[in-house]
Amino acid sequence: METDLFKTRISEEGLKATKQREEILNIFMTSSGHQNLAQIYAQVAKINPKIGYTTVYRTLKLLTHLGLATQRKFADGETRYEPASEGSHHDHLICLDCGKIIEFEDQTLETLQNGIARRHRFKISHHRMEIYGCCEECHRKKRMGRRKS
Repeated sequence: METDLFKTRISEEGLKATKQREEILNIFMTSSGHQNLAQIYAQVAKINPKIGYTTVYRTLKLLTHLGLATQRKFADGETRYEPASEGSHHDHLICLDCGKIIEFEDQTLETLQNGIARRHRFKISHHRMEIYGCCEECHRKKRMGRRKS
């Protein structure tokens, strides 16, 4: 499905759906989590070592432009990518200790945000929620470290 959408959107831009771009798309869309360029390139290089780092970078930029990928920058400033999911929305919990990113959806929160926007006669085009803190595992490690002292 993503390949068909990719071909349609790239054609609308007057560009070509090359074999390399399609390989990168397929690898990216089947990967999980929020990955940086180096992580995505490493996966691509395993499948096709002839694809260069710059090609992966440019293809990720293109996928973002076409609406098939979402670019994220969290508190560490590193750019990460995730497949765009049309019609759905999720937010993020980010651990400041280990960097773990937890995605979550909460309809009550979405309803609250929409109500606030309505009260202020504000039309939302998009939004992003990122909550920074300490994940359960890192919090447990800190507690255990304090007990040993």
